[in-house]
Amino acid sequence: MTLVNWSPFREFEDLFDRYNRVFSRSLPTTGDSEEGAVVQWRPAANISETKDEYLIKAELPEVEKKDVEVTVHDGVITIRGERRFERTDDSERQHRVESFYGKFERSFSLPADADESKIYAESKDGVLKVRIPKTEVMKPKAVEIKVR
Repeated sequence: MTLVNWSPFREFEDLFDRYNRVFSRSLPTTGDSEEGAVVQWRPAANISETKDEYLIKAELPEVEKKDVEVTVHDGVITIRGERRFERTDDSERQHRVESFYGKFERSFSLPADADESKIYAESKDGVLKVRIPKTEVMKPKAVEIKVR
């Protein structure tokens, strides 16, 4: 929502992040789940804008509404939650699990015209939609000061 200047170094950083995420799938990390390893993940998020609002669409497959929290603090909106790995049948043996599980958190800076008091979120079919209405930004106006 904030314009960011393009930086080739940021592109490399994103590339290395993606590279690390791909290879971290096969590398266990420590965690507190019964299944052993918990991998931190970042759900994909798309941000769009209309004349009336901003819209954040975050992909949260298999994440229940009760496991998602959306907060706003100091002009930053944060989406956090957890995707839980639940074994439904003890007789079922997993041969490969490529889905990400564990806690996640995404934060975005809000623009100056965002109405923080009217933000609302809805979750349906594995997609969280956070709607951020716009307010009118008071345009600065010139004030004439009389000299005495």
